Amino acid sequence: MVGIDGKVVAITGASSGIGEATALHLAGLGAQLVLGARRTDRLTDLVARIEKEGGAAVAVRTDVTRREDMSALVALARERFGRLDVLVGNAGDGTISPLDDLRIDEWVRMVDVNVKGLLHGIWAALPVFRAQGSGHFVTVASTAAFRIVPAMAVYAGTKHAVRAICEGLRQEAGDSLRVTIVSPGVVDTAFADASSNSSVRARVSGMRDQIAISPHSIARAIAFAIEQPADVETSEIVVRPTAQA
Repeated sequence: MVGIDGKVVAITGASSGIGEATALHLAGLGAQLVLGARRTDRLTDLVARIEKEGGAAVAVRTDVTRREDMSALVALARERFGRLDVLVGNAGDGTISPLDDLRIDEWVRMVDVNVKGLLHGIWAALPVFRAQGSGHFVTVASTAAFRIVPAMAVYAGTKHAVRAICEGLRQEAGDSLRVTIVSPGVVDTAFADASSNSSVRARVSGMRDQIAISPHSIARAIAFAIEQPADVETSEIVVRPTAQA
């Protein structure tokens, strides 16, 4: 299948930010969507918006740290649409803070969401893709996977792990499955608000307000990777503000 029209795409972290923008953009291009996130009220609203515009979407509460939730997301795609063509792993946790804060529960949560969540998605979707003879993993990483700055040590560590796992998956995927990493820079989302360190929150929010790009910029990059012919793999895309160092 060339392009996006008619493809079945599951998206984690779909209730806001990049996930929401990606859902709306892909729906406009004819994708059939299976949306997952923890905030079911926002998912319900998003499905209604897509259906109002003539699109097709279903949703299920999904916590990527629970492997059974990822299995249910994939199962819903097959139940409603007969298959799964693309899994967009967008859910992420960015509770950044200096290591001296010793916020170990937040460190563990970032590992659980960003790394284990990715693995749970692979575990749930890879057998389906193998059985179909086709499939596409698109995973949202971060420019933190390329450049480490203060207060982002653990977060950057998880995003380095995401790149390593996805590259290993790409090398093992063979000629019928595709693997893409999309690494955003500063994007106009609620990322900064997650930090429990007030000075970090203020610094990151200030940068966002000065230079951030729209989540739709990332959605377009994701769509670009998906719409390529089956024999073309866009393995990695970095999208950041022109002004970002």
